Amino acid sequence: MRKKVCIGTRKSKLALWQANYVKEAIENRYGIEVELVKITTTGDKILDSPLAKIGGKGLFVKEIEEALLRGDVDLAVHSLKDMPVILPKGLKIGAVTKREDPYDVFISRNGKGLKEIEEGSTVGTSSLRRGVQIKRLRRDLNVKVLRGNVDTRIRKLDEGLYDAIILAMAGVKRMGYLERVTEVLDYLIPAVGQGSLAIEMREGDREIEEIIGFLNDEKSMISALCERAFLRELEGGCQVPMGAHCTVEDGKVRIRGFVSDLEGERFIEGTEEGNREDAEKVGMRLAKYILNRGGKEILDEIYTSG
Repeated sequence: MRKKVCIGTRKSKLALWQANYVKEAIENRYGIEVELVKITTTGDKILDSPLAKIGGKGLFVKEIEEALLRGDVDLAVHSLKDMPVILPKGLKIGAVTKREDPYDVFISRNGKGLKEIEEGSTVGTSSLRRGVQIKRLRRDLNVKVLRGNVDTRIRKLDEGLYDAIILAMAGVKRMGYLERVTEVLDYLIPAVGQGSLAIEMREGDREIEEIIGFLNDEKSMISALCERAFLRELEGGCQVPMGAHCTVEDGKVRIRGFVSDLEGERFIEGTEEGNREDAEKVGMRLAKYILNRGGKEILDEIYTSG
């Protein structure tokens, strides 16, 4: 076994927390040296534009994947929800860690939840997926773009730029802000992969695959395969509001997902179930169900107008 492993990671506090989680787990298990290689991605540099307008998910992983392909790092740790469904040739997801709470949370300055907050309140989110689901529940709210890391978003809330913000529970918990949570939005459909960490590696690197194998959580991997198959079948990106959540119980998978137009007026939702060994087929089946019920027209309109 090699004496040193290099992990590629973004520089944000949350990304470093995630990379350190993997680093410490490997060190504790094998007693080998693990180094973090901090890499600035395009998504980290462009902070004043919505993700949908600047390229989407791949912006947070591209430079790290390039370092992995060059051999500058041995593996990479990402938030699974940041990863495109099509990976560069030569790379694969070697492990998915045990999923944290996948839901979004509502954090308001006055302690009121999403359904109680005053009419006309400004709610900040970086996500079209969150935005359309908020609009469906509360047309009277002002949904405004919010970018930046968890600390920055909470600071903007405290400065009064927003009345409330919506964040992923996993990031809030990992950054130590649980006491700020006003409401867990478990009735909203989360992003594909939200709450899980993906460990990306080079195909054929059997030593690294062996090293990280213990970090893979089977149920979380199955959920990831199902949700990512749903997204892949839809050819979805950050320009289209969509989400999916898969659960695994008693040898079965159940996935709930949606696609919407940008205003949340045409919102097509569905669920599918099947055997866990058919997880990807179940995700694809749900995508086809949604496409056949108007999802294709929504996707075509958004991509054509964009």
